Amino acid sequence: MASGYWVMTFRSISDQAGVDRYAAAAGPVIRAQGGRVLAAGVPTYTYEAGTLQRVAIVEFSSLEAADAAYRSPEYQAAVQHLVGAAERDVRLVEGA
Repeated sequence: MASGYWVMTFRSISDQAGVDRYAAAAGPVIRAQGGRVLAAGVPTYTYEAGTLQRVAIVEFSSLEAADAAYRSPEYQAAVQHLVGAAERDVRLVEGA
């Protein structure tokens, strides 16, 4: 079975403290749901239409596990820290 991934980009951040609260709350939830953060931060290089937006990539054992973790009440509680603090784009993709 192919792995599942969250690919998240932060389009804008208006309150870094809110993002920090999200990260502190989300990390343990992601790990408890079997997720592993592969990369997080602002890109060092961008090409083509790339923008300097914070990005995070999280790996799960399957796309179904990734979706269940995202929809979990615990993770959605962590997401509430981003309300009014950041605008982001989240995509779930299956590994090749």
